Amino acid sequence: MSETEPPQNTEAAAPTPLQSDCGSCFGLCCVALPFAAGTDFAVGKAAGTACRNLQTDFSCGIHARLRDSGFQGCTVYDCFGAGQRVSQVTFGGVSWREEPANGKPMFDVFPIVRQLHELLRYLTEALTFVPAAAVHAELRQALEETDRLAAGTPEEILAVDVPAHRGRVSELLLRASELVRAGVPRRREHRGADFFGARLRGADLRGANLRGALLVAADLSGADLRLADLIGADLRDADLTGADLTTALFLTQIQLNAARGDATTRLPAALTRPTHWPEATPAAAPSKPARRGNGPRPSRGRRR
Repeated sequence: MSETEPPQNTEAAAPTPLQSDCGSCFGLCCVALPFAAGTDFAVGKAAGTACRNLQTDFSCGIHARLRDSGFQGCTVYDCFGAGQRVSQVTFGGVSWREEPANGKPMFDVFPIVRQLHELLRYLTEALTFVPAAAVHAELRQALEETDRLAAGTPEEILAVDVPAHRGRVSELLLRASELVRAGVPRRREHRGADFFGARLRGADLRGANLRGALLVAADLSGADLRLADLIGADLRDADLTGADLTTALFLTQIQLNAARGDATTRLPAALTRPTHWPEATPAAAPSKPARRGNGPRPSRGRRR
């Protein structure tokens, strides 16, 4: 396999649906989660309180115009299928409106299952990495265990030590990532780095470890991010115009939705171009050339 070839096979399959199905959910993200008024939300609300835009049929009254209405935060959130699982499986299809006593436990369980489903999504992707075959057995075991935890009763789910489980899975995912990226020469280590607003135009970030990196408002236009590990990287308002992410590892749709790009941004086949991205970006004044080595300097920051 070349250093830029998609490191995937087609053998692995998710044990449970990992894509949101809002039509089968009781609007849990619109009730269970808190948000504060600001750039992402026009108004704030407390956890356990229904959003003012939630309709009686659990649909969103402004879904088609969330960004224009000041609710951009809703467009960059994904429960990875946890909403319908909690609604239809954990609580047997009985909503918090039909049975008010279900409300608090349902709202408490939902964020936990959401975290477990996010791990399921990463584990499922890691099982498609051919170079990580040496850890596939451990990945499958972790996937089965994570799915078992998410399938528990409300009481069992509330008892899950999520930070401990996430820590174990994270280290396993890192091992899989390292096996995939091992073939990239001079790959860069930027785990948890702070690149807020950094000028990384055209940077060679092939095979880079960008786990948990802060890339908010960073200029990544034209950057090569093939085989870069982007798990947990914050790409809010990052410029991905012309960037190549075709084989980026652990990139999610919500990361793309939070970033800026256009028709020249190259994406993995499994992800879609956000509808708010323009077809093309107007020509801009040339910027200063990238630093020697065409890559960013490492910086201390968060670890993930």
